Amino acid sequence: MSSIEKLRWCFFEAPRKFSAEAMELHCCRKGKSFERSITLKKQWGGLLIYVLMVVVSLTVAGQQQAFAQAPAGGAPAQTPAAAAPSTPQPLPNPSMTAPLSTAAPSHTFNAGPLGTVAITGILSGIGLVQSNYTLGFDKPTEWDVSNAQIFLQKTSGWFQFYLQAGAYSLPDLGVPYIRSVEALSSGLPTAVGDFYGPFPQGYVKLVKGNFFAEVGALPTLIGGEYTFSFENMNVERGILWNQENAVNRGVEVGGTFKKLTLAFTWNDGFYSNVYNWLWGSAAYAFNSSNTLSFVAGGNVAHTAPTNNPFATSTALNNESIYNVIYTYSHESLMITPYFQYTHVGANPAIGIGGSGSTTGGAVLLNYNFKHGISLAARPEYITSSSGLPVTDPAALSLIYGPGSSAFAFTATPAYQKGGFFLRGDVSVVHARNFTPGF
Repeated sequence: MSSIEKLRWCFFEAPRKFSAEAMELHCCRKGKSFERSITLKKQWGGLLIYVLMVVVSLTVAGQQQAFAQAPAGGAPAQTPAAAAPSTPQPLPNPSMTAPLSTAAPSHTFNAGPLGTVAITGILSGIGLVQSNYTLGFDKPTEWDVSNAQIFLQKTSGWFQFYLQAGAYSLPDLGVPYIRSVEALSSGLPTAVGDFYGPFPQGYVKLVKGNFFAEVGALPTLIGGEYTFSFENMNVERGILWNQENAVNRGVEVGGTFKKLTLAFTWNDGFYSNVYNWLWGSAAYAFNSSNTLSFVAGGNVAHTAPTNNPFATSTALNNESIYNVIYTYSHESLMITPYFQYTHVGANPAIGIGGSGSTTGGAVLLNYNFKHGISLAARPEYITSSSGLPVTDPAALSLIYGPGSSAFAFTATPAYQKGGFFLRGDVSVVHARNFTPGF
C-alpha cells in the first residue's frame, strides 16, 4: 500500500499602514513509497480602503463611544449634544469567516444615479519554499502577489451591485501552486488567466423586502470554505474544497422566512459557460449561535470538455454534490463541521469511462484569545470509489487515483491588530492507495 504525506508551514503578514481587509490537475506525487514534503510560505497582506483611486487609508473596525456631559446643578441647561453616529458596520461582501474581519468602510462616494458606493480592497503577497514539488510545473521556491483586488458595492435600496477586480491566487492543499500572474513567455498557467479572469466576481442584486435576485458571476453556495485566502480561517483551502466549484455565472434567487433562509440558482457549474446546473440551499437558524444548512445540486444534463481544464474539470463539471453544514458561533469560539458527498456518472461520450464518487467530512474550528491572537484548525478526510476496477485504465480518478483517499490537518495561528494581521498555516496531507502520476 502506497502513501504520501505532505507537511506545510504557511505564514501571513500584513503591512503597517493599510486597513483590515481548483483546478483539475492534482499534485503529482510520483513514487511507490512513503514521501514527505515541507512547504514554507510567507504572506504579506492587509485589507485596503481606497478613496477615489488616489488615497489608500486605514480604518479600524472598533467600537466608537460618545460621551455627553450633564449640566452642573444650577447651571443653565445646554443644548443637547447631537446623537453620535452609529458605529460603521462591515460590508456584506466579500464574505468573511473567523478570525479575520473586514474593516468598516470610512470612504464612500456618490455615483450619481447609482447612489452611494463603497470601495474597499486587499493587497497581500505570498512566499513559498517546498520540497516534493511537481517537476516541470511547480517550483521549490516562489514569491507571488496572492491578492491585489478592489471591491465596489452598493448595499442599500432595491438596486444593489457588487464588483470585484484585480489579481489573485488560489492556494490549495494537495495541488501545485499556480501564480496569480506570469510572464507570457513562460507558458505557465496563471490563476487570473486560467481561472476567473481579472473580474472574478460581480453581479447585480435586486431586493424587495426579504427577497432578492442576483445575476452575474456569483460566489458558490457549495461547501464550507470561500474562494479567496483572506476570506477563510486558513490561508489555504482544504482537500474537500478540491471537489467544489468556486465561481459560477448565472441567476440566484432567495429569501428569508423568519429563521429559514432559502436560495436557488441556475448557473454554469464549474465556470463552463454552459448553463445546465441547478442547486439550492436551506439554512435554519435555531438561535444566534446555531445554524444548520443543507446544500444540494448538480449538472442536470451533460457538459463536454471545455478549453479551460483548470476552472472546468470535465468530471467535476458533470457531478452531483451534497453538503450538510452545521455552524456554532458563540463569543470566542466558532465550530463548523460539514459532510460532503459527490457523484459523477459514467459517460464515455464525453470521456468519463466509469462512474465515481467521494465521501468526506471536515471540521473548521477557530478560537479567539486575548490581544488579537487566535488559533484555527481544520481536520478533514475524504475517500473515493470507482465504478470500474481501479486497475482499469478507464476508471475515474477524483482524488489521487481511482479508489484513493486522503487525510489532512491544518493549524493556523493568527494575530490581528486593527487592520493588520499575521497568520501562518501548518498542515499535513496523507494520501493512501494513490496512483503515481496523480
